[in-house]
Amino acid sequence: MNFPRTLRLVCIRIILKISPRAHTNTGIIAADKSHIDEALLHGKHEQEEVVYNVEQQLLPTSGGSFCITGASFGRSCLNLSNVISGIGMLSVPYALSQGGWLSLALFVMVGAICFYTGKLIYHCMRADRCVRSYPDIGYLAFGSYGRTAIGLVMYVELYLVAISFLILEGDNLDKLLPGTVVNILGYQVHGKQLFVLVAAAVILPTTWLKNLSMLAYVSAVGLVSSVALTVSLVWAGVADKGFHMVGSSILNLSGLPTALSLYFVCFAGHGVFPTVYSSMRARKDFPKVLLISSVLCSLNYAVTAVLGYKIYGEDVQAQVTLNLPTGKLYTRIAILTTLITPLTKYALVIQPVTTAIEEKLLVTTTAAVAADAENNRLTRVLTSTAVVFSTVVLACTVPFFGYLMSFIGSSLNVTVTVLFPCLSYLKIYMPRGGVGHFEVAAIVGILVIGVCVAVVGTYTSLHQIIGTF
Repeated sequence: MNFPRTLRLVCIRIILKISPRAHTNTGIIAADKSHIDEALLHGKHEQEEVVYNVEQQLLPTSGGSFCITGASFGRSCLNLSNVISGIGMLSVPYALSQGGWLSLALFVMVGAICFYTGKLIYHCMRADRCVRSYPDIGYLAFGSYGRTAIGLVMYVELYLVAISFLILEGDNLDKLLPGTVVNILGYQVHGKQLFVLVAAAVILPTTWLKNLSMLAYVSAVGLVSSVALTVSLVWAGVADKGFHMVGSSILNLSGLPTALSLYFVCFAGHGVFPTVYSSMRARKDFPKVLLISSVLCSLNYAVTAVLGYKIYGEDVQAQVTLNLPTGKLYTRIAILTTLITPLTKYALVIQPVTTAIEEKLLVTTTAAVAADAENNRLTRVLTSTAVVFSTVVLACTVPFFGYLMSFIGSSLNVTVTVLFPCLSYLKIYMPRGGVGHFEVAAIVGILVIGVCVAVVGTYTSLHQIIGTF
């Protein structure tokens, strides 16, 4: 039976009021008062909306509730795999072409680092039972400044990912329907810009919704699109292009920063790990779930990278779907399944940003909210429309998917995936004497690698973006 969300929350609060230790047996967050419960940007509903919105990207349990029953081991593996396996799949062959065959060793290193930092997040979550989200870890480690800092980084990352969704839609629809021209108010709009506008028009109404649970199942098609892309590359290699090594390089030092940045994009998703952890029935199994999901996604990434590079060599594009021959059945299948994910996930990704802005614009007292419900809805529509419009402008201005993804990977994903988990773990556990000398040395080494990738990768990607104008 699927309970309405409000009723579920009421039931949970009643249970917690009766038994403060109910979380021990049911997986419910404790009701003890904690400073962690304060809102991220001090809005009344903001943190709840951010966490709930991220929750929509997970597959609901049969009971319709994450809090009471919890997700099973298998469903948790699917949830985490859906989080890890994203649009990085499209650019991993391009990353391999930038770094050369030996950069696959760096791919393995990045996967191992991201797996380890995922385990650090797990340990940080277990340090305090009131920790429910990624910004909460920031508060536990560094206080309110830590929460605000990581929250802002996540908001910027989400905003840029939304832009990359529109670029992806424009590029692939132009590949699917080449030569399309439309007259709008006397102006001819064609190519990628036209399809960015079309995608934005389709997406816009979904951003006006407050509850996005209806998109949860469809957004999980990301796993299907990843497999479909790999199968399409196999099909293209067997039926058309063939597998060869022509034009490929062993090592390309100048392209290593871009390759490393894009490899980090492949394993992004650490900001959602706390939500996956909280949704689990048996939270102690999270490391096993993380290991299985990371291995499966790594194998799929590696196979896609090798196939794409062997088929197209140095000619592989930032989105490998653009290399697939026009008019072929497998090309249409690959592109269509790839396009579904951004269409459904755009609203899920951008809503934390619009909610944060909306909370700042609204009066947050209960009476005012009740009296101005219509104004609140109007504010939500206008805010969402303005944010979508800004992403459309930037998507048409900076239509360089590979460079943008490289910038996201080096400047933001490295911060969320590597730097922040390591620093938080050391800050939380070193005063307790829970970190050994070898582990400290390993974490410091990871931090050095992360800082180098962030600095060099950000400089390289910004230089590439600026150089295109």
